[in-house]
Amino acid sequence: VQLQASGGGLVQAGESLRLSCVASGSIGGIEDTMGWYRQAPGKQRELVAAISRRGVLDYGRFVEGRFTISRDNAKNMVHLQMNSLKPEDTAVYYCVASPNTLPVANVKGYDYWGQGTQVTVSS
Repeated sequence: VQLQASGGGLVQAGESLRLSCVASGSIGGIEDTMGWYRQAPGKQRELVAAISRRGVLDYGRFVEGRFTISRDNAKNMVHLQMNSLKPEDTAVYYCVASPNTLPVANVKGYDYWGQGTQVTVSS
């Protein structure tokens, strides 16, 4: 399985970005989970958001209603709409996928990782 992410870039605080990721191949057959992690310089990777094939969601605590994850099961795609971006959202964002039925907030819970896309939010 390969994950190809797109949509990163440089924006100002308060603006929006939309990340997209497409998975090639079958992630988990009938059930799977797709989502996004991020890693800022000097910090550990943290869950941004994840969504199961059946629509079960999980968000990082820092999201506070600003981000929305969605997926298109027919196209094996996941999207992350990020609004009201803050400078502290600056990080490399990784698309992730797993055969798990439900999202988990653990990096070891995701078998597949994309190459990462840079999101930079200026103040």
